[in-house]
Amino acid sequence: MQQLQEFKQLINGSPLKVVITTHHKPDADALGSSLALYNYLIAKGHDAKVIAPTDYPRFLNWMKGQADVLVFNEEKQTAHCTALIAEADLICCLDFSALSRINEMGPFVAESKAVKLLVDHHLNPENFAQYELWDSKAAATCELIYDLIVMLGDEALIDKEIAECIYAGIMTDTGSFRHPVTSAKVHRTIAGLIERGADNSRVHKLVYDNNNEARLRMLGYILLNRLVVLKEYATAYIAITKDELKEFNSMTGDTEGFVNYALSIEGIVLAALIIDRTEAVKISFRSTGSFSVNKFARNHFNGGGHENASGGRSDLSLDETVAKFLALLPTYQEELLHVSEQLNN
Repeated sequence: MQQLQEFKQLINGSPLKVVITTHHKPDADALGSSLALYNYLIAKGHDAKVIAPTDYPRFLNWMKGQADVLVFNEEKQTAHCTALIAEADLICCLDFSALSRINEMGPFVAESKAVKLLVDHHLNPENFAQYELWDSKAAATCELIYDLIVMLGDEALIDKEIAECIYAGIMTDTGSFRHPVTSAKVHRTIAGLIERGADNSRVHKLVYDNNNEARLRMLGYILLNRLVVLKEYATAYIAITKDELKEFNSMTGDTEGFVNYALSIEGIVLAALIIDRTEAVKISFRSTGSFSVNKFARNHFNGGGHENASGGRSDLSLDETVAKFLALLPTYQEELLHVSEQLNN
């Protein structure tokens, strides 16, 4: 970390007013890292608040401190959130590399006179923070939060609740420890979390085995009716309309992981989940091998993220977005088929 000793003096000094924020539609790594840092800073005697740009999945509601999270785009909370950002001594930006990822909060954070800390593992970070703990090779931002607390000499403050927040983020961002980013260091970190009290079986159940009936019925419908496999491009995609979301009463987080079903098909290198969210069409990309969905999303869909897991958006209609996606595939056909052949030999 840049200027670790200077940041350590800041954290160990007088109580600070701290705002912690993360990207819109926070996932387990985003909320887990935010609440782990929140609970750590509270233990250090600081006045900390977590502000999420938007709501987040209900299967994360078990995390300690979740009930105190403020949501910026909820009308009744926006003014309060804006005031907290303006009054903050320190703003911690977790699990995003560009201020556009926090939507309407971005300009307020940019204009704040607070000291800023960036902790992230996504590619191409913006240069807006005085302190950075950034590593694109890290499995999760939660892994970096664990590293930060240890580097600050405060591992003893990692209790069961903090450990479980961190565990959830690492577990989900590594695909339950099966993705290539699952290094020996990740396993050593997980061992440390379990030693600090994390109940790995409980966390797994709360995240993955906590479905409602409507979500499972939606998944069945989507796989039967909306999954398209294009073997000639080693590609599979799912497109979901806003009417289908409404039909199944879909809530934030209900489509989490759907794209992985497309990627799990034999021979598939590129998978996309394309959803009409009314305000824009949101896209999740996944890939295997050396095909970079980060570059694909950045070049064509105003997005980015990781080499094998990225997001994007489109201001076109759902049908037009799908058409654009399909029109791009011939350009990448040779690369996709080459990667598929490599993986299957």
